[in-house]
Amino acid sequence: MKMFRKQFVHLSRVSTHLQRNAIAPCIASPAAEMSTNVAPAAADTSSAATNEFRTGVTNPGEHSELHVAKFYTIPVEEKKQIFSGGGLPKQYEQQIKTFTEACLMVRSPALELLQYIKNADLTNPAVRYVLYGDNGVGKTLTMAHVLHYGALNEFLLVHVPWAPNWMKRPKEAANSASQEGFIDLPFDAAAWLVHFKTQNAKLLGKLQLKTSKEYVWSKRESTPAGAPLMELVEHGIARIKYASETTAALLAELKQLASARQCKIMVAIDGFNAFFHPITRIFSDNKQRVTPERITLTQPFLDITNYDWTNGVCVLSVDKIAMTEGYMASYMPRYLLGKDGFEHLDPFVPVHVGNYTDKEFLSYINYYLDRHWISRAQPGFEEQLKFMSNMNPYTLMQLVRGL
Repeated sequence: MKMFRKQFVHLSRVSTHLQRNAIAPCIASPAAEMSTNVAPAAADTSSAATNEFRTGVTNPGEHSELHVAKFYTIPVEEKKQIFSGGGLPKQYEQQIKTFTEACLMVRSPALELLQYIKNADLTNPAVRYVLYGDNGVGKTLTMAHVLHYGALNEFLLVHVPWAPNWMKRPKEAANSASQEGFIDLPFDAAAWLVHFKTQNAKLLGKLQLKTSKEYVWSKRESTPAGAPLMELVEHGIARIKYASETTAALLAELKQLASARQCKIMVAIDGFNAFFHPITRIFSDNKQRVTPERITLTQPFLDITNYDWTNGVCVLSVDKIAMTEGYMASYMPRYLLGKDGFEHLDPFVPVHVGNYTDKEFLSYINYYLDRHWISRAQPGFEEQLKFMSNMNPYTLMQLVRGL
C-alpha cells in the first residue's frame, strides 16, 4: 500500500475551503472522453464534462438505463427524513459530510429492482426481493436507492438498517414480561420506532390510519381501538418497557391496513439472514447464548416478510458479515439463509449485486477527481486502482480514503 502511494497517487485531505455546493470538473475537455489521466488542475467548467458522471434527475422513479453509472444527488431534507436513523454505511456517511452532498450512483441492480416494483401488481401477495452478492459490492446502497423511491411514492417504510446489530450488539437485553423465556431489546425497539416515525410521520398524518383493536399494556395503560396509529408509535417511544410489544402490534396493524388497501408498504431489511443464524451474542440468565427466535423482535419482522398480506413489497438483503461465526463460505442466499430461512422466503426474486463495471469505475474516479479528493495523480493511476481493488466498491473506497 505504501509503495502504491509513492509511485502512483498522492492522496490529500479535502480542502477546508471547499465550497458547499461547488462543482469543479477536473477533466480537460469533452474530447478527453472520461479520461482520468488528466490532472485536476486543468479544470473545465463545461456542463458536458460534468454530465459525464452526474445526472440532474434526483427522482429515482425517473432513472433509466441512460443514467447508469451516473451520480445523482439526494436532497438534504429527503436524506434526513429517510436515513437519519441509519441505512447508509458509516464510511459513506463520512464521505457525505466531507463532500457536503449525498451522491448515489445509479446502478443496474437498483434499476432492475425498481422496474420490478413499478410493474408489480400490489393486489397479489407481497413479493420478496432478495439482494445478494459478495462483501462490499453495494447491497446497502442499492437498498438505499430503492428506499428513496419508496419514500417519494408514498410507501410506508418498514426499514431495519442492519438487523445483525440486534443479535450481536444490542443496547440492552432484558427478560420479556409478556413472553416467558424470551428476551426483550427495549432500547433497540424504541430506537426503531423513532426511526419509523421519522421516515413516515408526514405520510401517516396524511393517511390518518387507525388501530383495529384495543391494546392493554398494564392495569393503567392501554391504547384504545380507533386510536391514530401514531399514538401507538408514541407509546412505544415514551414507554420503553413496552417498546418490543408496541413494535409487534404496529407491524400487525400495518399488515391489516395494507391488505385493506388503506396504505402500501415497503419492507426493507438489511442483513435479513441474521434472523436465521443458529445463535446470537445475547446471553440468558443461565449464561447460555439464546437463539434468534427467542428475541421478541424476531417474530414480528418474520411475520411482515411473509406472503400472507397484500399491497406491499419486501426488499431484503443477505450478507456474509451478518453471520460471522463460521458461516462465511458463500454469499448465495440458500447458504446464508439456511433451510428455514430459505423456506420462509420461497418463492422470492433474487437480485445479484456485483462489482463495478468499467463504466462505473471510471465514473467513480472522475467523481473523486471532481471533488478534489484525489489531488494529484500520474498517468495510469486508475489502472493500478482497478487492479488493487478488483473494482470492488468498498475496497476502492478504502484505497482512496483520507490518510
